[in-house]
Amino acid sequence: QVQLVESGGGLVQAGGSLRLSCAASGRTLSISRMGWFRQAPGNEREFVAAISWKGTSTYYTDSVKGRFTISRDNAKNTVYLQMNSLKPEDTAVYYCAADTNVFRPLNAYEYNYWGQGTQVTVSS
Repeated sequence: QVQLVESGGGLVQAGGSLRLSCAASGRTLSISRMGWFRQAPGNEREFVAAISWKGTSTYYTDSVKGRFTISRDNAKNTVYLQMNSLKPEDTAVYYCAADTNVFRPLNAYEYNYWGQGTQVTVSS
């Protein structure tokens, strides 16, 4: 089992920045990749970014490219999402996810484990 705890959400004005953190615990050695998803009210959960747990590969949805950066600190078992130039349409609950299936590619949307989510609100 892998447990995930997100933090760093909050209220920010458009154009501002936030950094989300996701701390993993439990069977962290089994993690092959981690990702961030978001869900706005009335919408389905959507993919935001993913990172391989080893190596340097990253993958982003088009709407956040150039504004968001996913990174990790393996020593701390933590993945980050740096969000810059935030827009009101970025408002959502952001979820961290971890996958232990080594056969799934980086751009797959299926994950084994999910955090509880952290709210990000961007005011105009």
